[in-house]
Formats: sequence, C-alpha cells, structure tokens
Amino acid sequence: MRIKKAIIAVAGSGTRLLPATKSMPKEMLPLIDKPIIQILVEELVEAGIEDIILVTKWDKKPLEDHFDHSAALLNNLKKSGKKELFKKVDKISKMANFVYVRQIPKYGNGMPILSAASLVDNEPFVYCYGDDVVKAKTSFTKKMVEEFDKNGVPILGVQEVPENEVNRYGIAKLRKGTNEIEDVIEKPPVNKAPSRLALFGRMILNQGIINTLMKTKPGKDGEVWVTDAIKNYIEAGNICHVQKVLDGKWMTTGDPLNYLKAILAYAEDRPDLKEFLETYFSKINKD
Repeated sequence: MRIKKAIIAVAGSGTRLLPATKSMPKEMLPLIDKPIIQILVEELVEAGIEDIILVTKWDKKPLEDHFDHSAALLNNLKKSGKKELFKKVDKISKMANFVYVRQIPKYGNGMPILSAASLVDNEPFVYCYGDDVVKAKTSFTKKMVEEFDKNGVPILGVQEVPENEVNRYGIAKLRKGTNEIEDVIEKPPVNKAPSRLALFGRMILNQGIINTLMKTKPGKDGEVWVTDAIKNYIEAGNICHVQKVLDGKWMTTGDPLNYLKAILAYAEDRPDLKEFLETYFSKINKD
C-alpha cells in the first residue's frame, strides 16, 4: 500500500525556548526565513505524502494559519509586483491536504498517534516530531518510503549520538550484521545503552504498532511512549528496521543551542548568506 499520510506531533509547549514560545509555537520559529514546520512538510511532500495530520493543542493557531490560504497577503504581493514572494507564499497552502486534530490530554510521544489513529486506519503512515529536521540532499522521508516499498515493515530513523547523550533518546539495539531492531530502550543510562543509535522524529508505522500502542501502559515518567509500543511489537515476533541518515544530518531544534546550530547549518547553504557568514566568523576569530 502506497504511503500517502503523515502524522506530525506539534502539541508540545516548547518550554526550553521560553519566552520566545510564549505566544508562538516552537514549530513556527524560523530557520532563516522559513518556519521549522514548513521545512518538515516540504520533506514529506517530496516523499509523496498527500495528507498531513497535525496533532495540536489550544495554543497552536499560528501554525494552522500558516498553512491556510492568505488572500489579503497574496493580493498585496501581486499588486506590489513581488512575483517571487507571491509564488513562495501561494504554494504553502497547496503543498498538501492539512488536517488538524487536538491531542488526547495525556503525556507522551505515543499520544499523537492515538489521537489521529482513526485517520490512518489500516494504512502505513509516516510519524514525525514537529521540531526535528533532517538536512539532507534528498528527502530522508523519501528514502524511508523507498525502503518500506521493498520490505513492508515499520522503519525507524536513527542517527548516532555522542555517548553522553544516549540518556536523552530512545536507543536501538540491532541484530548483529543487520538493520533489524532487536530491542529499543527509552532514555537508558549511559552504562546500559545497547548502542549510540538514537531514534528521532521520522518513523514509518502501521496498524500493528497502533494496536500495540493502545495496549501499552504508561512507562518512564508516567508517559505513553511509542518506543515502548515498538519494543512490545518486536517482542511479539514482528520485525522493524532502522534507516540511518547517510547524506545529511538530523537536527533537533527544541533548545536554544541546537536551534542556533540548525540556523547556522541552513544559513551555510544559502548563497546570499554564506559569504557573509564566512567573513563574519573569520573576523570574530581574529578579534
């Protein structure tokens, strides 16, 4: 079955980026001149995703407005003769079919899936965290979809992280010599981590994972974790694979330092900014 739906978790509060996120969703913070969430949506659209389900909460209206048609703004841009800006803004609402669902009021990264489960009934789908970006030459989601088309099993995006960071993420243990997951541990202590392969916000899941998640009890910190459901799914005899980022890098943007790193990474790829950055940082180093 062709994958054409994606669920994006955007119900987080962004407390690590306060006060910037007091009245602005963290997913709407810009990487130069484009919101984080739009960069993610463009990656999904490049992979052939048509229906994008954003799982939100009460204070996410700016995010919904961003993907809405902006008649007044477009009219002003057209009258002003700003053709390129008109094209950039006009395409935003046309990229995909956008659906908004309020998250069930419980905590954990498994709850967005349960909140939107009826909209992906018996279909494989992409699941993303709204503040994760993968800066790569080719859409990382597209590569995952291509891999799914070959084997039809759930796929989890992974990237190696420094040893002292494994306790921040779900960590995958692979069967020797394969890309098949043997076990998943949510935020393990450094001395108990089976690898440095951290799961991040790109997954291709199926109805089997949803069914397992529905029966999965709250885990660490009393929250419902998708990694616990995946672990239970594997222990029941099912297969999950990993997909590594090979031609780019996964970057989280949920805290000031990593957000700044992401801005600089995207700025380096901009012809209109790269030369300035090189000159600017060269001057700082000299000073």
